[in-house]
Amino acid sequence: MLTVTNVTKKFGDLTAVCDLSFELAAGEVLGLVGQNGAGKSTTFKMILNFLEPTAGILSFLGHQLGPNDLNEIGYMSEERGLYMDMTIEQQVVYFARLHGLTTKEAKARLGDWMDKLHVKGQVTSKIKELSKGNQQKVQLITTMIHEPKLLILDEPFSGLDPVNVAALIEVIKEARSKGAAVIFSSHNMQNVTEVSDKVLMLVNGKRRLYGGLDQVRASFERQKLYLEGDFDWQNFTGYQAIKDDHPGKILTFESEQQARACLEQVKNSPNLEGYRLLEPSLDDIFKMVLGGSKHG
Repeated sequence: MLTVTNVTKKFGDLTAVCDLSFELAAGEVLGLVGQNGAGKSTTFKMILNFLEPTAGILSFLGHQLGPNDLNEIGYMSEERGLYMDMTIEQQVVYFARLHGLTTKEAKARLGDWMDKLHVKGQVTSKIKELSKGNQQKVQLITTMIHEPKLLILDEPFSGLDPVNVAALIEVIKEARSKGAAVIFSSHNMQNVTEVSDKVLMLVNGKRRLYGGLDQVRASFERQKLYLEGDFDWQNFTGYQAIKDDHPGKILTFESEQQARACLEQVKNSPNLEGYRLLEPSLDDIFKMVLGGSKHG
């Protein structure tokens, strides 16, 4: 559905995005991660035709992406942009009409969306009367009311409590099940892990990681060892950290080689009740990449 090929964006001497390539198919969710200033928002703005790439090609539905494609795209920016004096209904209808829906169609869909996202308020409630969390939900409704084929969400989980994070995750999964392609950015790796099919990591505008979650995690060393048993844990050495993970403990080593060496030492112990080498989490991988750790 969306293909980004060798895309670069420069602002004078600054290269915000450098030779970026990735693909996103219908019914896929891509988690875009990276530190502030890594190029995530610039990438979104190029997909949306807000910025023109310095080089490279962006294709959508088999043709070069252009302004006529915007009705098929839903975008929620990190900077929430709602009109405070409008009612919920007025706000949603306004954006829906910009994307080609009629007023009647928008009003017919609004009630279901308010129920789905548990918006606290009436359609006649003004935006300024809502909590920030409910304003964010209304922003999401304006993004999705026209059932876009491509959904772009910039830090959608920011400021949401766990209940509303779970509701948003379900909305993303539902959009995926209906064939939408979804790309979102987040600093919360747990959310990325839960909802993404693929992950793309940018560092200083360059692609550092890209692929399916399992593929990416398998490409890094397993530096954590879970052990369960009746041990005197003070006798263990060589690890960088140890933490409880009932009923056992997780030991973190500098390398997978050290983790395996520890495992070999205890593997035949009668006190050992269980063990496994743990694949790194996305949080672990993010820290490894920024710290310069090598793939396994």
